[in-house]
Amino acid sequence: MHVYLLFLLMAGATVLSPGPGVVMTLSNALQFGARGTMGGVLGIATGALVVAVISATSLGVLLATSAAAFTTLKFIGAAYLVYLGIRLWRAPPLQLEISAAGDDGGFGKRFVEGITMQLTNPKVVLFFLSIFPQFIDPSASYAAQFAVLVLTYCVLVVGIHLMYAVFARRAKRWLTSARGGRIMNRAAGTTFFFFGGVLATASR
Repeated sequence: MHVYLLFLLMAGATVLSPGPGVVMTLSNALQFGARGTMGGVLGIATGALVVAVISATSLGVLLATSAAAFTTLKFIGAAYLVYLGIRLWRAPPLQLEISAAGDDGGFGKRFVEGITMQLTNPKVVLFFLSIFPQFIDPSASYAAQFAVLVLTYCVLVVGIHLMYAVFARRAKRWLTSARGGRIMNRAAGTTFFFFGGVLATASR
């Protein structure tokens, strides 16, 4: 249970931290309202699922049989979390570009935009390549663990992004202000530093 809670916290911090997905959700919410973000949010969650299936399942057998592979990916994941922390500490407040109102293309267009953005988002790709496998117990059913963890991640994506959408105007003022953006980025950066240390000292 403690491993699942750690995954919940780490995945939540990853989804919550400012990035392309958050910018997309805030931009859609400010243009089309909270309801208008649903296509993009579900697209982002679906994209995460696709990345998870491609990345994590291909590593399952290797990690179950190779301690060296586990150790290597563990340190890659820890280093990447520290790298994210450094980037967030140095990052300026979010910049949102709101296009002129017009034909928004509807649910389908924003759904495809969400999937496309997520498939090219290095934060998500590296999360599932190097961090996600650390939470898989090789002595238990891989499929069951995979399903629970990926479903958890996707639910977090939907929940957190809908929260951003509902509070879009307040979130925009906070995240794009010098003070608010700095506090948010540094809080998220510090969280990634912490999780990087936890991951580096984890054992199979």
